[in-house]
Amino acid sequence: MKALGFLSGKPMVVIDDSVAQLLGVKPHERVEVRYRDKEIVTIVNVAGEIAQDVILASDDVFRYLEAEDGSEVEVTPSPPPSSLEYIKNRLKGTRLSYEEVKAIVEDIVSGSLSEIELTALVTTMYHVGMSVEEMYYFSKAMAETGEILELNRKPILDKHSIGGVPGDKTTLVVVPVIASLGYTIPKTSSRAITSPAGTADRVEVLAPVTLSLDEVKEVVLKTNGCMVWGGSLHLAPADDKIIRVEYPLAIDPFFVPSIMAKKKAVGSTHVVIDIPTGRGAKVKTIGEGHYIAKDFIEVGRRLGMEVTCALTYGEQPIGYAMGPALEAREALLTLKGKGPTDLVDKAASIAGTLLGMVGVENGKAMALEAIKSGRAEKKLREIIEAQGGDPEVEPEDIPLGDKLLTVYAESEGIVLWINNKVMAYIARLAGAPVDKGAGVLLKVKIGDLVKKGDPLFQIVAERAYKLQLAEKALEELRPIGIGKPQEQMLIESISFVMPHERLPIIER
Repeated sequence: MKALGFLSGKPMVVIDDSVAQLLGVKPHERVEVRYRDKEIVTIVNVAGEIAQDVILASDDVFRYLEAEDGSEVEVTPSPPPSSLEYIKNRLKGTRLSYEEVKAIVEDIVSGSLSEIELTALVTTMYHVGMSVEEMYYFSKAMAETGEILELNRKPILDKHSIGGVPGDKTTLVVVPVIASLGYTIPKTSSRAITSPAGTADRVEVLAPVTLSLDEVKEVVLKTNGCMVWGGSLHLAPADDKIIRVEYPLAIDPFFVPSIMAKKKAVGSTHVVIDIPTGRGAKVKTIGEGHYIAKDFIEVGRRLGMEVTCALTYGEQPIGYAMGPALEAREALLTLKGKGPTDLVDKAASIAGTLLGMVGVENGKAMALEAIKSGRAEKKLREIIEAQGGDPEVEPEDIPLGDKLLTVYAESEGIVLWINNKVMAYIARLAGAPVDKGAGVLLKVKIGDLVKKGDPLFQIVAERAYKLQLAEKALEELRPIGIGKPQEQMLIESISFVMPHERLPIIER
């Protein structure tokens, strides 16, 4: 067995076409590879001009078998997994039982299902919909097939935003507030997919976020909280493989079980799901928000969690900063009592909702006091230190890009709207989130009165060519609308669509 030299995300081998004929297998079918006392089922790719006594394998196969390059292995055909029949039945409209869902999830995790077969599952769930029972089954199975954080504490509080609004650094405020009040809140977060920064990207400016499960447990037991990247913890690992299929198709039928499985995996007992709502958000109307909330609440109940959904204002960025370092600065300033009012109110409201769920009266007032007194800032610094960061960091210590472009108002009027998608797109063109010091810094919010020549926002970049890309895009895009509400009936004329425009994927 020879190494292909890369991880494919699923066990994969390549064999010569003549060997494939002898084995009776076709491309994308399966073979079983045995080495000593271990065996693994892999997806087959077929090529020409490979020696008949050689099998090429991805690093996933080598790691699982604990084999070395050149090891002698046994290869035999493998029948399709039973879960493939369950997927076919689902295509016909048959609802899945828990045993069938568990088999599907186990085969997703092991790599026994090909991407084509997994795509069939994702598309049928999108087309015909997933029942609440199936959401619960997938949530439970996805949690059980991954790592579990055992803290032996109750209650365990948690929050999650489905995303869609740039600049939402609420977690960086909520976690230290809750932890400073004596409650446990182990927060696992995602990196950005289409936004200027995910929570993990923001926190990484202040402290390492790629921790092991044992390290996370140590941090939480020491400080009551953590803010880490969930991708390093193998929590609900089937989710990562499902997302890889969902994203190119721009569909997202698994977002409820994906989120709830990860909450179950960290032992959450009380969860607030933040659903930003409005014209600039993923969820456009309050009615749509109620529909989504119903599923989260019911699946949570079946998993033994109490879930409250918070419909929050999502028609403009939260605070003024968009981009990892800019947002980390703003969150730190907020905990020092100098934050923007919308960020303070949102964080205190979500923290207050969590506190109310465990019987605390006047939870929002307690959260505000934790910020005002400096108690939450002290806790954030404890968490930063426990995760391996500098607990003495100040906002001005956080480096930003030195390439700047300020955009000014071309007319006088009121800020009528701010386009979230355009703002996120400009920030990403400037380099965020890969370049931590890049992003956009707003100077105005909806309702502000501006005069001609007033600054509207500033683009920050680490590299000149990325600043130029953002500047070029502004020739066709209109991020902010200014005018008089009673006179301006035309919102926008569209002759340019942002590249790679796609439906939103819910943040995990």
